[in-house]
Amino acid sequence: MSWNRTKQPAAPDEAVALPYADRAEAGRVLAERLAPMGLNGAVVLALPRGGVPVGYEIARRLESPLDVLVTRKIGFPPQPELGVGAIAEGGEPVFDRGLLDRLGLTEDDMAATVRAERTELDRRVAAYRGGRSLPDVAGRAVVVVDDGLATGGTALAAMRALRVRGPSRLVLAVPVGAEETVRSLAGEVDDLVVPAAPWDFRAVGQWYRDFDQLTDRDVTGWLERAGNGRGHFR
Repeated sequence: MSWNRTKQPAAPDEAVALPYADRAEAGRVLAERLAPMGLNGAVVLALPRGGVPVGYEIARRLESPLDVLVTRKIGFPPQPELGVGAIAEGGEPVFDRGLLDRLGLTEDDMAATVRAERTELDRRVAAYRGGRSLPDVAGRAVVVVDDGLATGGTALAAMRALRVRGPSRLVLAVPVGAEETVRSLAGEVDDLVVPAAPWDFRAVGQWYRDFDQLTDRDVTGWLERAGNGRGHFR
């Protein structure tokens, strides 16, 4: 199935051929879904690293500025790949309280992990944007982009960090996502565009033929391509 919950006319709900060739193709498919929605010039914020090549294609299609919104997963210390929450720059940690309860943990128990992730988040902000601050989104339409939604923890942290900044319209757009996760995020945004939400979703990389791991240099390279280091198509 696909998911297209919008307040504005959107592209026809056509079936998407999976897997995507790569993130660039996924971005172009997503851009065509976003193009009829009156978002030209909206700020496009990609979640690095994987969301940046997707966001590049969207920003180019919408003639919009492209930048990053850095997020970090907060992992269960004995098993860091198990995310119990997430944090986005400028925002507070967002925890999966049900999972914390099942693990017998409190938010206070995660304080050291949160500090470590804030440190890494700050490092990545400096690496990707240097001295530039996060774009001012107050009163502007914002499109948040990632390469997929699995648990949705980082996307949720991103939405809540942005919402308090007062955007006029908050859009979440991803090429593919787990159906349950997509539904759970619908109430956090004004518009949600996900061209594919397969019933047998196990991992984001499952839906790409080329899903290479990206580096910090890859991220800065995409931003430079978008606008000579300013993250803005000219």
